[in-house]
Amino acid sequence: MNKRGFASDNFSGVLPEVMAAINEANNGHVMAYGGDHYTESAINKFKQLFGENIDVYFAFNGTGANVIALSSLTQSYNSIICPATAHIQVDECGAPDKFTSCKVIPIDTPDGKLTPELIKPQLHGFGFEHHSQPKVISITQCTELGTVYTPKEIKAICDLAHENNMYVHMDGARLANAVVSLDIDVKEITSNAGIDVLSFGGTKNGMMLGEAVIFFNPELSKNTKYIRKQSMQLCSKMRYIGAQFDAMLTNNLWLKTAKHANAMVKLLKTEVEKIPQIKITQKVESNGIWALVPKNKIEKLQEEYFFWIWDEHAGEVRWLCSFDTSKEDILGFVEVLKKELA
Repeated sequence: MNKRGFASDNFSGVLPEVMAAINEANNGHVMAYGGDHYTESAINKFKQLFGENIDVYFAFNGTGANVIALSSLTQSYNSIICPATAHIQVDECGAPDKFTSCKVIPIDTPDGKLTPELIKPQLHGFGFEHHSQPKVISITQCTELGTVYTPKEIKAICDLAHENNMYVHMDGARLANAVVSLDIDVKEITSNAGIDVLSFGGTKNGMMLGEAVIFFNPELSKNTKYIRKQSMQLCSKMRYIGAQFDAMLTNNLWLKTAKHANAMVKLLKTEVEKIPQIKITQKVESNGIWALVPKNKIEKLQEEYFFWIWDEHAGEVRWLCSFDTSKEDILGFVEVLKKELA
């Protein structure tokens, strides 16, 4: 039996509803490359969620979705501003740099969130041919530290970007967890706040594979179909991605799964706060906890419930919950923590 753990929501399996949708789609012949009714139905559901005036492009994975989004917004002489902890900076092996040929400018933040004050020092050199031209601000919701931007915070960033003829991209790999955390309509932290392009996550929320790139201004996606093909993200049997998103967007399944994951983290937070040797380092606002634990105990703890080390020098670790994390998983892990840290 595979051991349970708290390393990543990528470690979980596939939602039963999603697996059933894949199985149902696995019948007969349909048009390839998105010309099928499963993909059409999923796109229609996205339009019900965000409004009719959007363009939707499916991709295999999150890195691919981010590359498609950023490539659609930039020229090679542009620069992309992001938090130093952003996935596009830390975890995508330079793919955005390679495919866009843009300079990526990381900004240190205390909590994974950009602010206008942090961004403004980078907004210079416009029109000066010796400088890369700032064009995109990329933010992550939820952030790579588990924190969540409010609508007001996002709007402030978008307003600043648009005042400077720039765009805002949102990496929404865990967007569902942010929507549940804030208890608001998804449009309030995306289109209504001024986001130009969204990478809408599927894999971390219970899909087998698949992400969506959503353009709130179709003028920005005129060349995206070519960019997706060049980026090797055009799925020939796209019905299997379309069917998954169709299932996720039916009866708010995508929010129900996130609500469960967030609830499990709240339970874990309540329990680990009772253990004096553990210090939580970030606000717990989504489906993850960042915490300091005694460094000499980490390896033993990982043997029982695997998780990733975030900062090996400080002894900071990350614990993530997913749609299939159970109360028994939480309480079992807490017992191990108590035992090993006693």
